[in-house]
Amino acid sequence: MMELPLGILWFGAVIVAMLDGTRRRNAVLSIVILASALVSTLVLGADVYRNGTQEMVVGGWEQGVGISLRIDTLGIIFAVLSQAVLLAALVFETANGIKARIFPALVLFMGLGLTGVFFTGDAFNFYVFFEIAMISAYVLASYGETPRQFRSAFIFIVVNLLGSMLFLISIAALYHTTGRLDMVGIKAQVPLVAESPIVLISATIFVAFGVKLGLFPFHFWLPAVYTGTRASVVAILSGALANIGSYGLIRFGADVLPRELEFGAPVLLILGAVSIVYGGVQSISRHSANEVLAYSSIGQVGYIMVALAIGGEAGVFAAILYTVINGLNKALLFLAVSMRGWLVGTAFAIGAFSVAGVPPAAGFLGKLVLFQAAIEDGSWAIVVLVLLGGGLSFLYMFQLYRRRFWIAGEEEEESAHLPQVIVVGMAVGLLLIGLWPQPLLELADQAVLGIMGTDTAP
Repeated sequence: MMELPLGILWFGAVIVAMLDGTRRRNAVLSIVILASALVSTLVLGADVYRNGTQEMVVGGWEQGVGISLRIDTLGIIFAVLSQAVLLAALVFETANGIKARIFPALVLFMGLGLTGVFFTGDAFNFYVFFEIAMISAYVLASYGETPRQFRSAFIFIVVNLLGSMLFLISIAALYHTTGRLDMVGIKAQVPLVAESPIVLISATIFVAFGVKLGLFPFHFWLPAVYTGTRASVVAILSGALANIGSYGLIRFGADVLPRELEFGAPVLLILGAVSIVYGGVQSISRHSANEVLAYSSIGQVGYIMVALAIGGEAGVFAAILYTVINGLNKALLFLAVSMRGWLVGTAFAIGAFSVAGVPPAAGFLGKLVLFQAAIEDGSWAIVVLVLLGGGLSFLYMFQLYRRRFWIAGEEEEESAHLPQVIVVGMAVGLLLIGLWPQPLLELADQAVLGIMGTDTAP
């Protein structure tokens, strides 16, 4: 059962890649495969929620260095989020017309890589699945084959290869220092070894994932890529692929290397604060819709860093919750901003309110939890920062909505129905989370308990 989602995605991706069918036929088959993987992940998630973390060692390797799966609530949350965004983007692109036959297979390979990252229990296979997802992303970044997209893809590849190389070096250094590759074993060995090399390794891991997230000052690649590719691809990059960065920081920081996370908290807080303000100010000053959303992405990542800097159960809880909501926000907004129609405008407005933290959209919940964590920590500067960031977000999202749907909306033709249904469905999801947050809150709480070493079934 544990390996079923990975098996569906692996065999599905290979089959679709080898098929010589039409673009639409391959796309429809891929939608069925991805939906099946999502359903199997939800079923697996229900089992994990009831019975706790599940583990499996593959291939009979020596304990601590072999291939292992370790599926907990944190991994399930990120897997469901990423697969749902991929499915929405694939249906959206299919409805608008697939431009290349390989696109559906790339989305499936991306799903395989992301799901593997969230389900693996050892650092090396984290890297392997990480690279499967990244290779798919490199090709997707050039999807459409215009000169601008090729330039964007080149920037994306060069910068993210650097991040991948740093992460691989970090894994090798962790193995050299602790003698383990499994994350549970690394966590147990770290307190027994010298602190200096572990701090350096942790800093390298942070830079690697900071590059993937587009966190300031590693953000320079993000605007060019997010403004130079198709809406479905940007939704995938911002709403699914970026989850690797958030998950990696939570898994390696809060779970595997908590002492080093606490040591580096002031740096995370500073970079997070700068990202929030920089992203907000830049978004206000931009006129291109995708540029506004790209710089907004930089700002929203800052909140996740601030939550991790607060630390403890409250900080990690806020980071998980904010990551989920931010992934849904960005996927919705990047899809909706490329469309027209009053329904799309309404869906975009809900996403915009969510980014700004206006109730009853889900973003209010994310900012409220972060606000509460800051108050519990006695960090009044963070409280002011959250309020300032929310104000900036409201201002630039209102400006963007006005330009795209109040003024331009009167002059442009309404988009096709199925893509509208997709973005409206995502907007309804954000409202449901905002109005009925208890299921997500309970899942995030169980994920935190698992990270803090008290994983129990309810």
